[in-house]
Amino acid sequence: MYRPVTSATSRGGIPTDSGGDYVVKLDQVPRWSDAEQRSISVDGVEDPSFSNSYFSDPLMTSSEGDTGLEGGVSRFPVDHEISSKIYLWRGHPWDLEVDAVVNSTNESLDEAHSSPGLHAAAGLGLAEECATLGGCRTGMAKVTNAYDLPARRVIHTVGPKYAVKYHTAAENALSHCYRSCLELLIENGLQSIAMGCIYTEAKNYPREPAAHVAIRTVRRFLEKQKDKITAVVFCTTTASDTEIYKRLLPLYFPRDKHEEEVALSKLPADVGDENGETTIDERKIRIKPLPAVSSTIPKPPKAPVELPPSDVGLTLRRNSSYLDSYLDPAFMSLSKDPDQRRKEQWHKAAQAQSGWNCTKLLGFGYLGGPSLSPAEEYSLHSRYLAKANSLNLAEIAEMRIVYRGGVDSEGRPVMVVVGAHFLLRCLDLERFVLYVVKEFEPLIQKPYTIVYFHSAASLQLQPDLGWMKRLQQILGRKHQRNLHAIYVLHPTMGLKAAILALQLLVDGEVWRKVVYVDRLLQLFRYVPREQLTIPDFVFQHDLEVNGGKGLIVDPRTKYIYQRHAS
Repeated sequence: MYRPVTSATSRGGIPTDSGGDYVVKLDQVPRWSDAEQRSISVDGVEDPSFSNSYFSDPLMTSSEGDTGLEGGVSRFPVDHEISSKIYLWRGHPWDLEVDAVVNSTNESLDEAHSSPGLHAAAGLGLAEECATLGGCRTGMAKVTNAYDLPARRVIHTVGPKYAVKYHTAAENALSHCYRSCLELLIENGLQSIAMGCIYTEAKNYPREPAAHVAIRTVRRFLEKQKDKITAVVFCTTTASDTEIYKRLLPLYFPRDKHEEEVALSKLPADVGDENGETTIDERKIRIKPLPAVSSTIPKPPKAPVELPPSDVGLTLRRNSSYLDSYLDPAFMSLSKDPDQRRKEQWHKAAQAQSGWNCTKLLGFGYLGGPSLSPAEEYSLHSRYLAKANSLNLAEIAEMRIVYRGGVDSEGRPVMVVVGAHFLLRCLDLERFVLYVVKEFEPLIQKPYTIVYFHSAASLQLQPDLGWMKRLQQILGRKHQRNLHAIYVLHPTMGLKAAILALQLLVDGEVWRKVVYVDRLLQLFRYVPREQLTIPDFVFQHDLEVNGGKGLIVDPRTKYIYQRHAS
């Protein structure tokens, strides 16, 4: 069914005759460690996601002050031997001449839920053999012949369904999919494998977190089995997936010291264990290490004396002190029970809460509780983002509390927040948080600006500072790092007091970026008028507060002009 690519075809290529099917050999697939080639898609057209340079280096455009950690130890150091085994291909795995290709399917291994196009390319024999396997469990893999494909075998695996509530379980099941495929590859005496994205749209797995799992699992496996595998080809079929892999591959397979150093600050806090799986401390068996045995050699015991059976137990009890000389009780003790540790944490939290009563009395809300680690913040943000992407939040968008603006005077994207639209009595705060996470996600990847209209907002109930602290934790550290400024228009004394409390009690790094602006004309120095969609009542409030002195408002365009004396 397949024909090999002739020597006349271009690299990455297709046959010169457009009829029939084609085979792409492994030496025609872009190698990750080779930074000079360019990628050609299966259509024979240059892939736009690879324009400018073959695999444009996403680490070269890192923002200032975000270029690695001095003296840090890389969790994924440069390893040229491993990196030389990694390939990135824009196309279907079954077009490649490799030892095995991976099919993402369901537990029944049926054709309808398999990778689109695979069964059609392989022929009827593949479906017939799959029917004899008795299905496959999630996270596991099974192997069949490849039939009409250029590969020798097809490895079928079942990816997990994703739910925010079971984030860790889904992550580990996905990691096990990739590891099971690689284990079957070795067990069957094969050396090269092409793997598409096992996580499917139908199972709601977020694309980028899943790519992290895929790449780091392969890296950890190759660290242990690199002598038995010659090639792992990551195959993508969309520009968005290709871009994700281009951005993440340098983190786990750095090609030089620069990429390794920059990856220190780019990698997630939780990159799994030695297999790439996420570990949960509370589920570990914690046994303390064997204590050092004293150098003093105890006296040998006296020669045993034959005793009747009735006295044996008594003798063992008498000689127990001899065993104690060798064993430290700490050796046999487990670390503190997780339930006991959680109880102590609750007790500490209760004590901390009693210390924050003054903030509650002042109306600021509860600001106590333990801070989150980077890993906890990353996990929290990922769960909220995945849930937000799965919901229709149109009713929140229609309230126009948060919406995108243009760019500020230095070209940074702007997010607009309208305080008066925040109707606390009729707003589902949980859905609002999900909407905020979804809207902010594209902006917080690089420096950005917030414009907050506090005009007339003092007439509405506002969320307390405890809620603001929680929202900040959900948005994560990338939001804190890339936020340039928060321009607050028409601030009141109450708002300034609240922001001062946020600076002192929550996070000075973010809230010290607040810039108070009393007039719209002042705001336009930072963000041009044409870059903002401003509600009518904000103009009216500006005129009332400032008395309209020296100002003219165009009723059609809502532009504000400064009146000059004639």
